[in-house]
Amino acid sequence: MTQHHLQGRTDKEVTWFQRRDFLQAAAAWTAWGGAATVQAQSRSNVVQLVGDATVNGGRLLPQQTIQTGDQIATGPNSTLIFTIGSSAFHVRQNSFLAVERGATLTAVSLLRLLNGAVVSVWGRGNSRQIITPTLTAGIRGTGVYTEIFADQGGRSYFCNCYGTVDISAGANRTTSQAQYHQSYWGEVSPKDGSSLTPAKAINHTDEELEYLARLVEQRTAWQISGKKGNKDGSGNTY
Repeated sequence: MTQHHLQGRTDKEVTWFQRRDFLQAAAAWTAWGGAATVQAQSRSNVVQLVGDATVNGGRLLPQQTIQTGDQIATGPNSTLIFTIGSSAFHVRQNSFLAVERGATLTAVSLLRLLNGAVVSVWGRGNSRQIITPTLTAGIRGTGVYTEIFADQGGRSYFCNCYGTVDISAGANRTTSQAQYHQSYWGEVSPKDGSSLTPAKAINHTDEELEYLARLVEQRTAWQISGKKGNKDGSGNTY
């Protein structure tokens, strides 16, 4: 497995794809036809639920379907993996987010993360955003990791793992074009005059992105090119 750096997270949280229960769930998901069958037959889009999660305040059951417009929360030691349309999401423990509807029922226009962390892979498209208390990211087709650090006053971490993302925090804006993990902090208060500062790649792995991409029949940039970098947050490959 590729090297990963942790900050306030456990190794268990970022190696979920190695667990036997997830491998069994993913195999069953594939056997049932994956995301294409979800859209065609309206079966559940929950790939795996471990522990407790709620949707719109009610307990989520594995056979339920998560839709755009829903509010999702996970409890301690819980994890939730699901797909909507051409996008896949892994919600870590103690997270709260809203998935807002786009032009169709299966199009996510906005993911609003209020607490916790989520790994997400997005198919190609326009007019999608991820919003945290200190950062906004305009998504095209990409894989990203987003986390809010409550112990740092709500400071947001965002990694464009691959693809193109328009990022803004406070008065600062940039377009990130990355082949391999370009990372930022969305600061609560400007540091050296900037609300958007560089960061290292933390709390997520290549394999997480690869498994989520596979759920929606995609591949990561490094799988396509065969090139990786050193996860210093620069976004560059070698």
